[in-house]
Amino acid sequence: MANGFDDVSVAMITKNEERAIEKVVSEIKKHVPEAEIVIVDSSDDKTPEIAAALGCKVIRQFPPKGYGPAMDKALRSPSREIIVTLDCDNTYPADKIPELIGFIRDGYDLVNASRTYRRPENMPLSNYIANRVFALTTRLLHGIKTTDVHSGMRAYRKKMIDSLNFKVDASALPVELLIKPVLNNFRFKEVNIDYHERIGNTTLDHWNSTKWTFKRIFKLKFDKEYAK
Repeated sequence: MANGFDDVSVAMITKNEERAIEKVVSEIKKHVPEAEIVIVDSSDDKTPEIAAALGCKVIRQFPPKGYGPAMDKALRSPSREIIVTLDCDNTYPADKIPELIGFIRDGYDLVNASRTYRRPENMPLSNYIANRVFALTTRLLHGIKTTDVHSGMRAYRKKMIDSLNFKVDASALPVELLIKPVLNNFRFKEVNIDYHERIGNTTLDHWNSTKWTFKRIFKLKFDKEYAK
């Protein structure tokens, strides 16, 4: 198993990604060929059919229930011991997946891939500034050395995910998926990545995401029950 990836699941949530999915899946298979690819899909286009034809395990969640429930299902459905997440819009570099997996095998429980250690060319300045403010707030309140609490590319140890509960019915779930494991003494590592040009359109609700980002950061600091 030292050189293989049959202990790895790559999990993505998809909604109308038919323009990008073939390229993204091909890149994943190139770099982690034995990995299981699990997709939680809420599309009304051909995304699930394309994904199934490419050999992905497709879990339909339609009508859509939102990002949080979809990501929760994507993290809890795989059976393999290492789960790697990334967005299905070509923004994250699949060639970094083996590096993230390597840190999990070395004993880390969560490996975060930071897009915003510097400003990406493909990210609007306002988004970059907001992400750095979120990360700085997290560092000041929780002591976590991160530059990106909203990254969609991470590696998780499945046993860690199964041991924790997350509030999935609200925005900004990636924030809690990073902070809560650290507060519960799981081992955390961050690596820097390049952020690529998006294929397709973003569906991010900036206001709701900003509100819930700060809400999660502060509740995880001051509400001990919430942090468990």
